[in-house]
This record gives sequence, C-alpha cells and structure tokens, in this order.
Amino acid sequence: MEVTPNAFTIKRLCAAYGVGRTFVYEEIKAGRLETRRAGTRKVLVRKQDADKWLDSLPKGNPQPATARGA
Repeated sequence: MEVTPNAFTIKRLCAAYGVGRTFVYEEIKAGRLETRRAGTRKVLVRKQDADKWLDSLPKGNPQPATARGA
C-alpha cells in the first residue's frame, strides 16, 4: 500500500516534482513556495502548498512550428 505524503522534505519535493534543489531554494527565497519548520533544521513543504506553487508556474506551451518555404 502506497502512502501519499501530506508534506515533503526538500529532497522528496525535488524527486516528486522533478526539479532541482537550487531551483526550489530560489523559489522559497523569492516567497513563491511556502515552507514549514519541524524543529530547527528540517524544512517541510505541505503537499497543498507544493501543488499551489506548481500551478502558479508559467505554462510551457510550445509555439507551433511554421511551415518552411511558405
């Protein structure tokens, strides 16, 4: 049985969302990704905050290719 976490460590967030640590820490510093503290060292990101952050990222829709020689 797989358990869905309610919060992620930075390492688990990176793995779950396919992003790097540096990018995550930049997003935290910019105030776009909300965190919580568990003790003095452990940083957690609630799943609902991670999903909200993901939804706020710009869409990456590619531009349609133009016909060559037209």
